[in-house]
Amino acid sequence: MALLRFNRVSKSYSNVPALVDVSLGVARGEFVALVGRSGCGKSTLLNLAGAMDFPTSGEVVLDGVVTSSLSEAALTRLRREKVGFIFQSFQLLPSLSAVENVELPLLLARRPRARQTALDRLRQVEMEAYAARLPYQLSGGELQRVAIARALVHSPALLLADEPTGNLDSTTGDVILQLLRRIADTHQTTILMATHSVEAAAVTDTIVRLRDGRVQEVPEPAKRQ
Repeated sequence: MALLRFNRVSKSYSNVPALVDVSLGVARGEFVALVGRSGCGKSTLLNLAGAMDFPTSGEVVLDGVVTSSLSEAALTRLRREKVGFIFQSFQLLPSLSAVENVELPLLLARRPRARQTALDRLRQVEMEAYAARLPYQLSGGELQRVAIARALVHSPALLLADEPTGNLDSTTGDVILQLLRRIADTHQTTILMATHSVEAAAVTDTIVRLRDGRVQEVPEPAKRQ
């Protein structure tokens, strides 16, 4: 069964279509690249996948639940427990150390062993030695590793990555992509990644091409290197 499914999903903003009749299934553990020009609907699709927004028509089904049918409290639980977000701009809090940024979602959810879990996730992305550093003391690649650790801290089933290498040089970007590839393979985490980069898409299992809000063609296997 697909972890994530779009059933004839359309989304409009002020009567301007952002997505048009999108049907798509993403399996558990699958690494999918959403590719296309700016404005093609990639970010809209990510927002719908993470229940940060809802379709104008059609259904988004995440782990067997139609997201638009949930109460606000149930949506908060869904996002907190099942979805992790990685952003191009990292979005770390500048006044908190690396480990404090990673543990913050667990503290807000009042989860036990927040600090130890945060350190475990930093170890997973090879950043444990930098746990006490503030964001300004880290390079772009190190910031993104911390952001990935934060996204993984609650062991989400679905990881949403919006241009995760967009602010990085090619060498550092390759390291981040291989890290995401390893996360998908090792932990069977489903990853949906929006990207402009052909090279980034090549590390994924499946490429979905979007144009003007529509899936341009049948999803194709990526040519992994």
